[in-house]
Amino acid sequence: MFQSFTASTRPQDGVGRLADLRAHLAGEGLDGFLVPRADAHQGEYVADCDARLAWLTGFTGSAGFAAVLPDVAGVFVDGRYRVQVKAQVAEVFTPVDWPETRLEDWLIEKLPEGGSVGFDPWLHTVDEVTALEGALKGSGVTLVASRNLVDAIWTDRPGPPAAPVEIFSEAIAGQSAAQKRSECAEALRSAGHGAAVLTQPDGICWLLNIRGSDIPRIPVVQANAILYDDGHVLLFLDDSRLDPELMTHLGPDVRTADPASFTAALAGLMGTVRLDQATAPQAIADILRNAGVDIAPERDPTVLPKARKTGSEIVATTRAHLRDGVAMARFLHWFDETAPGGTLTEIDVARQLEAFRAETGALKDISFDTIAGAGANGAIVHYRVTEETNAPVLPGQLFLIDSGGQYEDGTTDITRTLPVGDPGLEARTCFTLVLQGMIAVHRAPFPKGVAGMHLDALARAPLWATGRDYDHGTGHGVGVYLSVHEGPQGLSRRSKIPLEPGMILSNEPGYYREGAFGIRIENLVHVVEAPEGADPHRQMLAFETLTFAPIDRRLIDAAMLSPAERDWLNRYHAQVLDKIAPLLNAQGLEATATWLAQACAPL
Repeated sequence: MFQSFTASTRPQDGVGRLADLRAHLAGEGLDGFLVPRADAHQGEYVADCDARLAWLTGFTGSAGFAAVLPDVAGVFVDGRYRVQVKAQVAEVFTPVDWPETRLEDWLIEKLPEGGSVGFDPWLHTVDEVTALEGALKGSGVTLVASRNLVDAIWTDRPGPPAAPVEIFSEAIAGQSAAQKRSECAEALRSAGHGAAVLTQPDGICWLLNIRGSDIPRIPVVQANAILYDDGHVLLFLDDSRLDPELMTHLGPDVRTADPASFTAALAGLMGTVRLDQATAPQAIADILRNAGVDIAPERDPTVLPKARKTGSEIVATTRAHLRDGVAMARFLHWFDETAPGGTLTEIDVARQLEAFRAETGALKDISFDTIAGAGANGAIVHYRVTEETNAPVLPGQLFLIDSGGQYEDGTTDITRTLPVGDPGLEARTCFTLVLQGMIAVHRAPFPKGVAGMHLDALARAPLWATGRDYDHGTGHGVGVYLSVHEGPQGLSRRSKIPLEPGMILSNEPGYYREGAFGIRIENLVHVVEAPEGADPHRQMLAFETLTFAPIDRRLIDAAMLSPAERDWLNRYHAQVLDKIAPLLNAQGLEATATWLAQACAPL
């Protein structure tokens, strides 16, 4: 079983831990301390040893931070987690709506006489620290780099990951590691940079065609590296994790070094060094500056090449999505037959879906903790069921299931909202509005140079027209047997990166009514060149679908759909049936194939 449903923290633990942290504040001469969700690599998931925010506060969401002062301890979360945080943290912590309430404003208000706020420079990016220092300028509140005070009180903190490193198939990658190093090195030379400091594990794994299991759900090796302008790489990783086959794969142009030597290696760099200040820790910038190294604040050279998938990667992930589509069809058939009986719980549903994926024989891990929310729990955008919150699946509810699998040939992510009996007219109306937004994104051609921020409104327009909206982005980038949330591309108001062929994104508008229900529909798509349009001088792009699973027709108010929307849905369902039914029949799953034909019938 890949997913545990036991709560990892208890709200009552936060009382004593907060008191201990405040005692250390006084000892350090600080008036506050920042506790981010992030680790030194700024990943979405963190190893157990880096789960400081959850350990201190009880909040287990994938984004957020705490600011601990002598008289108040704020836990800052965005719209995805505002219901969740209230249920998870003890009363000694105060949930704060972020980004509506900015950290700098909150600190200035809570520390009116000024004061010093400590932070661990390994856990905050250069951009983050620079922005916060600028916002606090003249307020009397100052930031002070400090040792990590949570680590000082976390006496039973787990050790760091030490899993073996694995070779990733060049046939799937479509490029050798040597080719990738050469192309990224050429980018450095063209910019006049002698080296780049790499701190993102997924970028390092992509560059070297390796994978690992250092953290849950994302098959990466947690490491830092230095890429030089001649294509050589210095990888900071314990040699005990590298077997002879892996060393042969890395080759002579990739040297390994003890992670403890990273600081000294940074201080010894010469010339101009590229550092991605959006993701690199402040500590690295401090080390380089103190050593007199010239810093070029530019994007990690692996980011965009990784986002632009090769043809081999698209072929591979298409294969993974079809495999996943079989598992989803089996699950949806099972749910349709079982849920109306009223015997299921959220954990039952999550376990059964994971079992169907495992029965493919190719599942490496789930790609994130399954979101399985019945009724009101579906309104918690990133809800994670535990034994304590496990709710029954009851007639008259909506059930939201957001899940994915990690396969060696691809990473999947799909959300479906399912009825248990008749959820009522209002639920169908809201579902149809969400579906209209999803279809609008799927159907939209767009000019080269358009970014996700330009397309996000298409998904929201039907909801906006009725006074509704949702508090998350419409879509995120996705890797190939890497992170299910991959930058820099996205579909959101904040995503300024132009979309390019090969980029994979999710398309997942939603609607949430606290205390009642949640709705989200999600497919993955990839960017392709569109057929020629009216203007032959303008290059157009479009989305091609990767995810194939039926969208529940019982939740659709067909009268709300335009002819074009109805046609898109019917074509999509025809594709689902054409691609998935033969695979089901080949596995002797004729009953599910018959069910699928009914689920994909024209509207």
